[in-house]
Amino acid sequence: MEATKKATLVALLLVLVIHSSDAQTICKVTVDGLMSCRSAVTPPKPTPPSAACCKVIKKADLKCLCSYKNSSLLPSLGIDPKLALQLPSKCKISNAPKC
Repeated sequence: MEATKKATLVALLLVLVIHSSDAQTICKVTVDGLMSCRSAVTPPKPTPPSAACCKVIKKADLKCLCSYKNSSLLPSLGIDPKLALQLPSKCKISNAPKC
């Protein structure tokens, strides 16, 4: 009986963590949105950004994203900050801030 209660509690906690991470946003972009750019910002052979990635980048608060260039957050998500800083130009965003 005690094992069942513990398993239920663990399952509930996992659901809460997954639900809260789905809702997490960074600079007006969901973490899922950032992940649409993952292949373009992951070494050693990044791909050109997809249309979905560029759509996300165009909606993002780019000045806010610049503040993450030296953060450990992007690498923890598998994102190379140097490659990420190249996305606005690769997506042909002309008014992107210089980080």
